[in-house]
Amino acid sequence: MKNFKYFIAVIIALGTGGCSGYLDKSPEDTLDTGDIDYTDLSLMYEPVSGIYRVAESANPGFVHWMDYGIRGIRGDDLDKGSSASDQSTLNDIKYFHNSYAAVESFWGLNNSWNDYYGLVIDANSALGELDKFAANISSDDATDLALNNRYKAEIRFMRAFAHLMISREFGAVPVLTDNSELTTIGKSTVDEVREWISSEMDFCIEYLDDCRPDQETPVGAVTKYSAYLLKAKVCADLAGSDNSSSYWNDVISATGEIINSGLFSLYSDYYNLYKYDGRLCDESLFELQYGTENEVQPDAFWSFQGPSGDQHGSPISGWGFMTPSDAIVRFLKDRGDLIRLKTMVLYCNTDTITTGTYAGTAFGVTASGDTIWNNTQGLDYFNGKAYLPVSDMHDPSASYGESNNIRVLRYADALLLNAEARIRQGASGDSPLNIVRNRAGLSSISGATLDDVLDERRAEFACEWWGERYNDLIRTGTAATVLAGYGFVEGISEYLPIPLAQQEYNTNLK
Repeated sequence: MKNFKYFIAVIIALGTGGCSGYLDKSPEDTLDTGDIDYTDLSLMYEPVSGIYRVAESANPGFVHWMDYGIRGIRGDDLDKGSSASDQSTLNDIKYFHNSYAAVESFWGLNNSWNDYYGLVIDANSALGELDKFAANISSDDATDLALNNRYKAEIRFMRAFAHLMISREFGAVPVLTDNSELTTIGKSTVDEVREWISSEMDFCIEYLDDCRPDQETPVGAVTKYSAYLLKAKVCADLAGSDNSSSYWNDVISATGEIINSGLFSLYSDYYNLYKYDGRLCDESLFELQYGTENEVQPDAFWSFQGPSGDQHGSPISGWGFMTPSDAIVRFLKDRGDLIRLKTMVLYCNTDTITTGTYAGTAFGVTASGDTIWNNTQGLDYFNGKAYLPVSDMHDPSASYGESNNIRVLRYADALLLNAEARIRQGASGDSPLNIVRNRAGLSSISGATLDDVLDERRAEFACEWWGERYNDLIRTGTAATVLAGYGFVEGISEYLPIPLAQQEYNTNLK
């Protein structure tokens, strides 16, 4: 997708104050298309390319640092990190102080709302552009009609994924498919949002290509298997803890299509899966792509979570947010999960070096013991999944991590959802579960239980940025037990309040 000029005009440009809202934008402001010749079908991919660029951006997009701070903080696998006073409202969110004025008016909530819905609004506009191209395609031109539908499916996938992120954060939210309804649309329930996403994925599955993203043209675009996994995820949400739900059959079917395709396999090296060499490997079903040649970069995605750099010119320069919790460290140690432990936990040592070049500098060690940190916050750990060694920084002038992709959907998720659905339906989930366990250096188990699979999901996706752990606790009905010590109250704590600014723009959101 890097070879296409994009002409989407991002309609929301917000600072960290987050004082503007998407509902104060008129529909005619959504797209600046200029003088586009809609009879020139060679331009038809440009609205799609534009949506990928928006998705890979911040304000709007998927990668503003605060958005994934909010997504990740609510489980028991990540702590806020950094200093106690820096973005302290994240701790209010972690400890479920959802009714506190500081949370309800937090700039970060409004920022997330604007980022996700900004992408949705641009996606709706891009779909309108593709309709204009479609009007110039002959009814007997099957090739170009199919291509137009494929392009629409790519955009509809992105729009649906944005709705999933919004609903995971805020619960009942609008399903926005028509920008003319910005100031009047009401909320859909959580289940209605998931059902709509599932239906959208049926369209996407029909028209997207049958290949891995790294086999697609352009490289990295979503394919029908991306849609299958997104469908499986929302169907698992809809099924919840009801083992008799027919949605589990949908999960088995969708994940079975991915597994039986023979196209996917787990990247052999879990540690390097998240490093530069793991980009768009055979495990990838959806990644946000970056490179030093692009005009779009991953905001502060890696810096926000990455380990603090030293004070001696190292390009390792993270902010130290989103650090592994004591709970996840104990969990991994107790189950002998050493490869995952090495991957996601960088141990810090707050003592100081007393002699030599780095005298007086606080220090810590990476998994391989090769880096000196500036750990002035006195943290116990840094997030190793956001650690990128110097060897991964191919452009010395680039900011930390900007050429590495962000992993979103992985084959491991398909395998574990398949295992869970099979066990819930009374069948064996051993085979897909053990594929994931073996990659992590763990031995196979026989007669796997539901707890075995959920523990494996906890270990596999810990300290990642899409909030899988928290969502798993919500959908399985175990959040009240697991998060009791954090202040979670069932029926109250599941979702964050819709930002006050948005309620003012549209009273139907109150």
